[in-house]
Amino acid sequence: MATLPTYHQENQTITFNDPAKLQLTVITPAIIRVFENRGEPDDSYAIEGDKQQATDFEFNQVADHYELITAALTLHIDKALHIDAYDPAGNPLVTDYRGTRTPLDRGIDEAHKKFIKEEGHNVPGANDQDNTAYYEVVKRLAADESIYGLGDKTGYMNKRGYEYDNWNTDDPAPHLENFTRLYKSVPVMFGLKDGHPYGLFFDNPYRSHFDLGKESSNYYFYSAEAGNLDYYIIGGKTLKDVVSNYTYLTGRTPLPQKWTLGYQQSRWGYSATQRMVQGIVDDLHKYDLPFDVIHLDIDYMRDYRVFTWNDDAYQGNPKKFVTNLKNQGTKIVAIIDPGVKKDPGYNIYDEGIKHDYFVESPDGNVYVNQVWPGDSVFPDFGRQAVRDWWANNDQFLTDLGVAGIWNDMNEPASFVGEIPQDIVFSDHDRPSTHKKMHNVYAHNMDQATYAGIKRATERRPFVITRAAYSGTQKYATVWTGDNHSIWPHVQLLIPQLCNLGMSGFSFSGTDIGGFGSDVTPELLTRWIEAAIFSPLLRNHSAMGTRDQEPWQFGEPTLSIYRKYLKLRYRFIPYLYDLFAKEERSGLPLMRPLVLNYPEDRRVHDINDQYMVGDSVLVAPIVQPSQTKRLVYLPKGDWVDFWNHQEYSGQQDIVVDAPLDKLPLFIKKNTILPWGAEVDHISEQPDRQMTFTVYGHSGNYHHYQDDGLDFNYRNGEYNDYQIVVEDDHVSVRLTHHGFAPVYQRIVVELPDQLIMLNYNSKTETYQ
Repeated sequence: MATLPTYHQENQTITFNDPAKLQLTVITPAIIRVFENRGEPDDSYAIEGDKQQATDFEFNQVADHYELITAALTLHIDKALHIDAYDPAGNPLVTDYRGTRTPLDRGIDEAHKKFIKEEGHNVPGANDQDNTAYYEVVKRLAADESIYGLGDKTGYMNKRGYEYDNWNTDDPAPHLENFTRLYKSVPVMFGLKDGHPYGLFFDNPYRSHFDLGKESSNYYFYSAEAGNLDYYIIGGKTLKDVVSNYTYLTGRTPLPQKWTLGYQQSRWGYSATQRMVQGIVDDLHKYDLPFDVIHLDIDYMRDYRVFTWNDDAYQGNPKKFVTNLKNQGTKIVAIIDPGVKKDPGYNIYDEGIKHDYFVESPDGNVYVNQVWPGDSVFPDFGRQAVRDWWANNDQFLTDLGVAGIWNDMNEPASFVGEIPQDIVFSDHDRPSTHKKMHNVYAHNMDQATYAGIKRATERRPFVITRAAYSGTQKYATVWTGDNHSIWPHVQLLIPQLCNLGMSGFSFSGTDIGGFGSDVTPELLTRWIEAAIFSPLLRNHSAMGTRDQEPWQFGEPTLSIYRKYLKLRYRFIPYLYDLFAKEERSGLPLMRPLVLNYPEDRRVHDINDQYMVGDSVLVAPIVQPSQTKRLVYLPKGDWVDFWNHQEYSGQQDIVVDAPLDKLPLFIKKNTILPWGAEVDHISEQPDRQMTFTVYGHSGNYHHYQDDGLDFNYRNGEYNDYQIVVEDDHVSVRLTHHGFAPVYQRIVVELPDQLIMLNYNSKTETYQ
């Protein structure tokens, strides 16, 4: 029998008594932490609060290895401390690779590496050579293994065969599948190994690298340049369970205000004057385009100084203007960057200097780089005092009536080279460096912004962020950054948003039409169709590019755009229901088919279809000049949304898709809430709700609250159960904590309309 390392146990933690002091901690039956202290503090930015649950488990020696057994996972640990994880049936999930890596640069001498680099190509292995000197985790890769997650990295749904870096990066070049890093670092991966689901979350904010089978089809690996070895093995009966367990660990997107699900119009340059903003609002009304939000980019500020407003461009009274828009149903969301203009006499700069709130060079001087205001300094968001100060400054905007804050440039971006890694930042109030804090800089800024809005308004904060780390979903909505008006980017939005959703970021979107470059009428049309169910629905573009409001292109672009915006507003009650469920389950609204049908090998690599919840299948056109497409329908029966034709599942069908048609299918015997046709989301409660039945039976729970504040967490909400059995309809209030309830419920069956009125005495619908 092999000699195994000795260990000691304290509660739910097993510590092996070799020099590395490797620890295994049972967090829940389905989550086990693997930890080795390498000199860093043992705390997390992604995980908030104590997530450990009292869990029954066994730890025993069996032949030549130890076994740690919970209800959901079994770990085998051998004498070399290799760790192999299995599901309860013994199927391997995550197993250590015992072989030797075979780097891609093997056999290439230094002289040829130099030639490769000088020619402008990537040197094989260069992305991870610095990381592997510190540590790496290498796992076996099965022949039938698909990998998802990692936030909004480029490429396709299935990340197998690609490599990625976690180092938040502002790169305005068109993002293609060979980009290894973008604005966010979300080091979680979800796998299906021979059909069996698992998750791995590497909680290390330092620069890190994933090779997911690019180097070899026999293994994948994670490496980091510093930090503790700290990762979580996540199990679950289904892929949905694994995602739910991950979001239990790192947090779930809170229920947003309902109006945030409406259409949002933006452009860098709108906000230079009140006249320009008003002109966009007037045109949206003129062309009968429902909308809820106008975004103000950096132009509204006074010379790009954060927490200022150029009053002269807003007739001396921006509060009056913002209030007037709000009274007409239009919300304002304003941008804020972390860079503070170096400007003695400017109150934000002076306060920060007085209290030492800005990051410093190793010599003790405040560090200066350049962003939009010119010479700028950077708040040290790792310190609680700095986050509190920033949160208090947010009230400048909320007092003016601003409804949400858009955090940009928070990778942090800088114009004069990247911030050096030795610049002094704080880590939970401890001195640290940019090397460690870079990837969580935005996370801490977003946490401060969320706290500031919540305190100032007592409403659910609407924070949008470009950069993020795992767990940022607790504080902010995200978008995929500075995309371009090119067809590869309308194709990219589906895998990006679906992987973001699986990675915890349920509230996400893209810049519709593209931020950079120049959109064409066809591309804009197909983009609004493809993105119409994305939780964040914003059209945004860069100064100097072609204007891309739909009316700029005449007909038929304008009419088609209007058609889909009106469709979006009809679906908002369904999206809001999904958000209410998401806060409890962690499951995203916008999903890859593999999340709902992991047992169907056919959907593991579908990149041009997605689902909304469990019952709505969307198959956009993402290629130019295409008017037909192949649609794969998974298990079940499906109803064409437009003509109600029925199809059986597990087959490919050819559908017509002229320019004005988005192929859309509803699972048969689904009930969906159907919102009224409106031009914006009112803050007043609805008095009536319609439910449409796709088939002759179904069961649906519908959620209702005020759509604004946190009172729902104290029980101020209603839950309606709508049951249809062979066209017989019943409606029951399963929870009544919010007033008023719907006075009338309308149920649309395929061939009849049923109206039920509320009886306040019996709290029933008749």
